[in-house]
Amino acid sequence: MLHSVSVRVSDLGISLPEFRLKALAWAETFPLVASYTSNQIPYPYQGFDELLAVSAGKPIAFDPDHVFESLQQQLNRQESLWCGYLGYDLKNQIEKLSSNNPDQVGFPPLFFFEPQLYLYFKQDIITVYSSADPIENILQTIHTYRAPEQFVAPRFEVQQRVSEQEYIRNVERVRQHILEGDVYELNYCMELFAEQVELHPLALYLALNETSPTPFSGFLKYEDRYLLCASPERFLKKEGRKLISQPIKGTIRRGNSPEEDRQLQQQLRTDEKELAENMMIVDLVRNDLRRSCATGTVKVEEMFGIYGFSQVSQMISTISGELREECSPVDALKGAFPMGSMTGAPKISAMQLIDALEVTRRGLYSGAFGYIKPDQDFDFNVVIRSLQYNATSRYLSFMVGSAITYDSVPEKEYDECLLKAKAMLEVLGQKDSPERV
Repeated sequence: MLHSVSVRVSDLGISLPEFRLKALAWAETFPLVASYTSNQIPYPYQGFDELLAVSAGKPIAFDPDHVFESLQQQLNRQESLWCGYLGYDLKNQIEKLSSNNPDQVGFPPLFFFEPQLYLYFKQDIITVYSSADPIENILQTIHTYRAPEQFVAPRFEVQQRVSEQEYIRNVERVRQHILEGDVYELNYCMELFAEQVELHPLALYLALNETSPTPFSGFLKYEDRYLLCASPERFLKKEGRKLISQPIKGTIRRGNSPEEDRQLQQQLRTDEKELAENMMIVDLVRNDLRRSCATGTVKVEEMFGIYGFSQVSQMISTISGELREECSPVDALKGAFPMGSMTGAPKISAMQLIDALEVTRRGLYSGAFGYIKPDQDFDFNVVIRSLQYNATSRYLSFMVGSAITYDSVPEKEYDECLLKAKAMLEVLGQKDSPERV
């Protein structure tokens, strides 16, 4: 059972940003760590809560062959906060699908842990929940840690798993499948990676978060595997009986001046292809939410909203519904997973084609990272704009993609992928994008 103590930031003797950096450095000594931040970015229904959670124990155990049933059984006994993720390959337990491509990072399909201690940051108050030491001792210990040093990129080369020519050929294959009626939209992704890389994951995450602050940013440590996440997209949030999903479809670069930025955002707002992509995914999300929501409650609260982030502007829509009384949080997650913005439509056909066309297993990419509160409200992002790192094999990976419709121009879709990779390449010290071979 956790007990809690609240302290004012003014009583810490240091600023909140400095304390949070020290707390992250302290947290990194644990085998299980999850950190979440919204970066104080305004967002409909807000971004992530400000949380930092650690455990020296083991993850929650799930039956690997019946994951969702096992997740429900474990949630029935939940007493505290849960932190973790749903991996993309859980699709194979929702539909009759498989994942046959190689996975070099090695995150399991489902992971949650119950923190032995977590800190909840809210305005000028820090609430510490702990099952062990006197909390005052923990705060004193955090004070003794030094903030992580600034990230310095080691010398290495980021490689591209798929060449530009192969990418373009596959986009043309998708367009042919669309013409034949197999799908009408598909999210096609490619991996960028580096091998034999030694780096400090927390310092790299902080550099990424500084370069590309987003409302669903997070850091996850699972023993020797790390997720460094700068996601702008919410998968699903539960507040009471209300479910909120906010798919992103539509991307354009930021301008070099306020006037150019307004022009670019207006260009995005009136782009027929981007509007069509967004509308298709909105329809798909509405259908997904209907699986667990009461009849007549699913509605589109905002269509084609334009939101600016540090690197890009995005087109975001908001769909909500009321969870049926007989449905559980697991029903809500299972009914909407994986998110339509990362698959395409129809969803099952799109996922089959994704596995045939892509050469890397998505794993945690296109999954959902987040937390489940003790009252079983939850918030999960979409794992995009994220680096994954295996410290044992020294393998670094990230994926980027775009939604393909029949109107897609393959070269433009390729350029959109490189735009989405820009912030990650910058913090890795890669001055140029991988060669366009």
